[in-house]
Amino acid sequence: MKSNNLKIPFSQVELKSILKQVEEVSILAGKKLTRYQNKLEKLNVHHKKAQGVVSEADIKTEEYILKKLKNVVKDAEFLAEESCYLNKEEYCETSPKKDLLWVIDPLDGTTNFLAGMDYYAVCISLCHKGIPILGVIHRPRTYETYSAFVGGGSHYKVNGKKKRTLEYNKKRKLKDALLATGFATEKGEAFDREFAFFKEIMSKCRGVRRMGSAALDLCFVSQEIFDGFWEKGLAPWDMAAAAIICEEAGLKLSDYNGDKFSIFGETIVCGPKSIQKELQTILKD
Repeated sequence: MKSNNLKIPFSQVELKSILKQVEEVSILAGKKLTRYQNKLEKLNVHHKKAQGVVSEADIKTEEYILKKLKNVVKDAEFLAEESCYLNKEEYCETSPKKDLLWVIDPLDGTTNFLAGMDYYAVCISLCHKGIPILGVIHRPRTYETYSAFVGGGSHYKVNGKKKRTLEYNKKRKLKDALLATGFATEKGEAFDREFAFFKEIMSKCRGVRRMGSAALDLCFVSQEIFDGFWEKGLAPWDMAAAAIICEEAGLKLSDYNGDKFSIFGETIVCGPKSIQKELQTILKD
């Protein structure tokens, strides 16, 4: 991915201003989700084919985010989970028509949300030619916000107040690591292969957690709670905001084969250089 080497049409001052607006939108969207979660018994919920569950909260919150972001960046297009996921293959890193693209997940962790858990998030990223240049992930119930833009570092706030700049500094090897992952929703051969990876990695590290929100899992890596993350089958809106947050925190990202990470790719491996390399070696096809 390496967004730091990408020529982008914004100055650092402009990116900082955009980031502030996106943080505000994510917090307001999070408040909407909290209100919906407080009345779960009244929510309309249905299944999307091969895409898990979706609720009224996902749809209405996405509509709100799209409306608020429409005028933040002129000419930016939208790729948002509930309204655009069928069109995601139209968006690629080399497409001249997609110079600026908002990539949005209004509710990452819907299953957790519907169970009354607090491990879910609002995810918003601005991409340039398919590469995230700005990202915000907000966890509504705990008032935590993770954010980053190219060259601006990765930051962690609580209640809108900056707590610290995130920079992974632990010196660990895989055998000492606490990791996070997820599994494909569709069962079958792909699931069996991923579970085989899980068992092998589990035997070589301190522990593995499956929390139900890839975006927050990746934020926890940037925060040095987890030491690495891997998963197959995620969508761009699951990874875009978290990718720039992790990269600005000094973490390494690639696909399972060690090739350049793309939010439109099938796999992701993230962690500090040493652990990421050990994981990628295990996962390589």
